[in-house]
Amino acid sequence: MKVFSFSPFGYEGSLVSVEVDLRRGIPAVDIVGLADGAVKESRERMRSAIRNCGFDFPPERVLISLAPADLKKEGAGFDLAVALAVLCEEDTADGRGGDLPDGSILVMGELELNGRVRPLKGVHAAASTAREGGILRCIVPAENAGEAREIEDMEVFGASSLLEAYEALRKESCFTRKPPASGSEESPAGLSSVNVGGVLFPETEPGYEYADIRGQGFLLRALQLAAAGGHNVLAFGPPGCGKTLALQKFPALLPLLGQKEAQPVTRIYSIAGLLPPDSPLVRTAPFRQPHQTATIEGICGGGPRLTPGEISLAHNGVLFLDEAAEFKSSVLQMLRVPLESGSITLSRAGRSTVFPASFQLLLATNPCPCGNFGSRDKLCLCSSSAVAQYWKKFSAPLLDRVDIRVQVEKHEAGNAEGPAQTTAELREGIARAVLAQRARQDKKNARLSPPEISDFCPLSAEAEALLDEACLRHSFSPRGKASCIKLARTAADMRGEDAISGGSMAEALSYRKAGGLAEELGMM
Repeated sequence: MKVFSFSPFGYEGSLVSVEVDLRRGIPAVDIVGLADGAVKESRERMRSAIRNCGFDFPPERVLISLAPADLKKEGAGFDLAVALAVLCEEDTADGRGGDLPDGSILVMGELELNGRVRPLKGVHAAASTAREGGILRCIVPAENAGEAREIEDMEVFGASSLLEAYEALRKESCFTRKPPASGSEESPAGLSSVNVGGVLFPETEPGYEYADIRGQGFLLRALQLAAAGGHNVLAFGPPGCGKTLALQKFPALLPLLGQKEAQPVTRIYSIAGLLPPDSPLVRTAPFRQPHQTATIEGICGGGPRLTPGEISLAHNGVLFLDEAAEFKSSVLQMLRVPLESGSITLSRAGRSTVFPASFQLLLATNPCPCGNFGSRDKLCLCSSSAVAQYWKKFSAPLLDRVDIRVQVEKHEAGNAEGPAQTTAELREGIARAVLAQRARQDKKNARLSPPEISDFCPLSAEAEALLDEACLRHSFSPRGKASCIKLARTAADMRGEDAISGGSMAEALSYRKAGGLAEELGMM
């Protein structure tokens, strides 16, 4: 039997073979293979754990090799693997290794001196990497067993102590796997959900009810389109107009993630140590709201082990930047490439990793430093140069990647007209569009490539005429034209149209232009 452990680094990480040799000499424990301080200290922890669990520690000189030798090994997750490898080698030397199973096994866990096994982060990533390497059996801390079982075909034993892990090596019945799911839309265990037209949404909490927002029909329709097609949104307006409140409720409009979407999200959260213990698979779409003081490293990721940043933690979900103009310009410009590619490559010390970063961007900002530019009832005290400098942070290339621009007006509560739309009503249109996209291209409309736009976005004669006129009048870039078509495709899906009608295109153009203030600010 061959014991493997896992060295976390970036998104992929590496499997590490743990080999033990017992030889004559002064009793000692040597660890080779570029082990850091935490790994080298494991010899003391595992020695005490072995003795406190009732085993005899080998009296010979113990050599522990962690391969590949040129890969740096970090963290305390090697403790349990090293201890089991030592015990198995001792059994083999004493002639008791005949009942050990053949094949390879992944072992992870930090040991306490009394032999108890402490939980770790990154277990889901380790089990996924082991599965890709053909290893289908693992022993992990009991608290992390649910993460490992989410990997297809993986047989898992959750160990609470070194003694339990040692005994499980010889008992195949101790290893269990998750039963196969009936489908991607199966209601997740332990998570309250609502089925709307065949699409699962999280159960609405009181704080996420859109019926509380009155007089903002244009904004709510924009958020409905954004949730249905995965489009990026910029909402700008004076302070107190309700843009932040509406955008913070956006998670209520996002469908639950399917099994395929949830796996990379769970892996990222496992690596970051943010996976809730009672939710081994992340099924709710991530919603990340970093502070304006966030650095480039905090947003894109990095550090000694290349840990994920906010854009990766928002993978298959939403990154919401409130008061977006207050973020550093370098942070905002860094978002441009991940918005297009859906991933980010991080490099450090001759090694690199690629994190998924397919996120939806929501921006909320004031129209100027004082917040009153374009307001009907308040005077803006900012100079034209101050307003230009304020918007210069965003840059045209970044704004060109934002499909929906909404100017939010401040409405008095008593002057709100029309009935308020509830979250349940908004979800109905979103569900229709989501089902249409899954059946047609199995991806969100915002992620359609140019060839896919030609295949899946047929335009009626009226829609084509409206688009050509708008492109000529507003000098849309090729990306801007494609953005209008994809947004119109989402509007058409919500209406149940096969081809994009003139009405759907007109609605898409209204959100791309966002009124006269957008032209005045140079956002076209």
